[in-house]
Amino acid sequence: MGGRLLYVGGLPLDIKERELEDLFYKYGRISRLDLKAGSRPPAFAFIEFEDERDAEDAIRGRDGYDFDGYRLRVEMSHGRRDRNAPAAAGGPGGRFGGGPRGSNPPRKGEFRVRVTGLPPSGSWQDLKDFMRKAGEVGFADVSRDGSGVVEFMREDDMRWALDKLDDTKFRSHEGDSSYIRLEEERGGGGG
Repeated sequence: MGGRLLYVGGLPLDIKERELEDLFYKYGRISRLDLKAGSRPPAFAFIEFEDERDAEDAIRGRDGYDFDGYRLRVEMSHGRRDRNAPAAAGGPGGRFGGGPRGSNPPRKGEFRVRVTGLPPSGSWQDLKDFMRKAGEVGFADVSRDGSGVVEFMREDDMRWALDKLDDTKFRSHEGDSSYIRLEEERGGGGG
């Protein structure tokens, strides 16, 4: 059933790529974003995620979402035409025009938590999914040493995670589990 290319319809004509990116980056790494805004409403876009689970999460989270008075329609793209388009076809502003390596996803969450004790098969997606119990996750990543970081969009969500998810059982997509520890990671200076 899966796929990675989404159709996003019902967008305002004056939407910017950056605004679209802000709406969707929290669901996972975006490999391509192609905004189509003509002279008549509504504008639409194609967004391709690196992982089909992220695309499915984006549909669940953004289909029917009210963006600036416009109700978004988000669904798997039915056509294959855009999938074969060159990466740079999205026009200027090559944020997503790079190769499959791409740049790191935007790191917007100001409220950062360090996680230790992750099982070896724990992925950034597993960690992100687990931490969504606490609220909106802006970024998640894991290291081979069993540690990871999670950035929350709101301080209240981070506080809830620290209070309720510290020393709890974490399960990876492969079924491995372990008890994880959480600690607030404080920034090193003004900002």
